[in-house]
Amino acid sequence: MTRAHRLGTDDGGLRIHQAIARNLGTAILTGKHRPGDLFEGEIEAAEKLGVSRTAYREAVRILVSKGMLESRPKAGTRVLPRSRWNVLDPEMLAWMFAGEPESAFVRDLFELRSVIEPAAAELAARRRTEEQLAAMTQALEEMERNGLASPAGRLADQQFHNAILAATHNDALAALASSVGAAVGWTTLFKQRKRMAPRDPLPDHQAVCRAIAARDTAAARDAMMELLRLALADMDLALTEPVQG
Repeated sequence: MTRAHRLGTDDGGLRIHQAIARNLGTAILTGKHRPGDLFEGEIEAAEKLGVSRTAYREAVRILVSKGMLESRPKAGTRVLPRSRWNVLDPEMLAWMFAGEPESAFVRDLFELRSVIEPAAAELAARRRTEEQLAAMTQALEEMERNGLASPAGRLADQQFHNAILAATHNDALAALASSVGAAVGWTTLFKQRKRMAPRDPLPDHQAVCRAIAARDTAAARDAMMELLRLALADMDLALTEPVQG
């Protein structure tokens, strides 16, 4: 079996160039390739991987679009400083959490969410429609039915947070939904990778929903802040405890 065949069929159904991008991106994230490092030439890299130059070129373009690489004629392809990376890109978040994410970055994510989501909950309590409230309620029902240990439950969790952002009726906040949703999903999965969830977070979500339903803006903000505080405490346990088994 060729390397190209493995990349095209054994990496979660990804197309070859997507699988190459994921592998190279993960290597950059884990420090195998560091900022300033120069990649080998396109011909050499493609031959080493056993893929076409076109597939390798498309993979590099993906990483360039995420701010991880810079590719210039004659100057070659170089890893850019971390400050240039689009760390909120949902695909990049997936690569980070496929391994062992840096604890500082995980806390950065929660810090970002603590800035965005309490304010979003407050706005949602003021502006939400009945249809948007129904979407939040349905997401909570799916979370309760499936549990956060299941893909369906984690998807419902993301849908709940996305529904709050949509209910702000603020296009700039709503545009953050894919990044916030990815952060919610991957941190939840990561917390349960080493141990069973220490507690059921559903009541925290229900408290936010009740406040939004009651159009109580202060309570909605406070409930979301408490939800995030407890979620970060759970994540701290996941980051410090050894793998069970």
